[in-house]
Amino acid sequence: MPSRSGFSLPSTRGRLLVAAPPLTDPNFDRTVVFMLDHNEGGALGLVINRPSEDLDIEIDAWMHLLSPAGQFFSGGPVDANALIGLGLVPTTTPDGQVIESVECIEPVDLDEDPTTMSTPPTKVRIFHGYAGWGPQQLDGELEMGAWIVLSAQASDVFTNDP
Repeated sequence: MPSRSGFSLPSTRGRLLVAAPPLTDPNFDRTVVFMLDHNEGGALGLVINRPSEDLDIEIDAWMHLLSPAGQFFSGGPVDANALIGLGLVPTTTPDGQVIESVECIEPVDLDEDPTTMSTPPTKVRIFHGYAGWGPQQLDGELEMGAWIVLSAQASDVFTNDP
């Protein structure tokens, strides 16, 4: 996608953004963001290293899958009332090997009962709020060095030690 300088920047979808010193927004101080989408229309991600207080929500069907157990996360400063669930849905190769990669991370419908899903997730993380950027906004921050972009692993998103 073209950046403000006219050069094309690769999408950060499925990668991690680590806040760097040029980023002065206190909402993102020392954060790690897992990117869900990044295109010419903007970008969307979830802060994965900010555990949150218990939320007053009814999601009993999902509680046993939370990783770490019983923990919720503040996903970012945008729409703190929005709940977003990410699930780890491992795939199995023809030879029986179980794969848990970034490609196995999927949004989950928190209104659905996980026991009725054809392939339920093995782990779930629930976020309130998210990180959002308008068109070209994240590209500008990347160009000024405000974020360090790293490859992600599923274990980064679902670690018990955020």
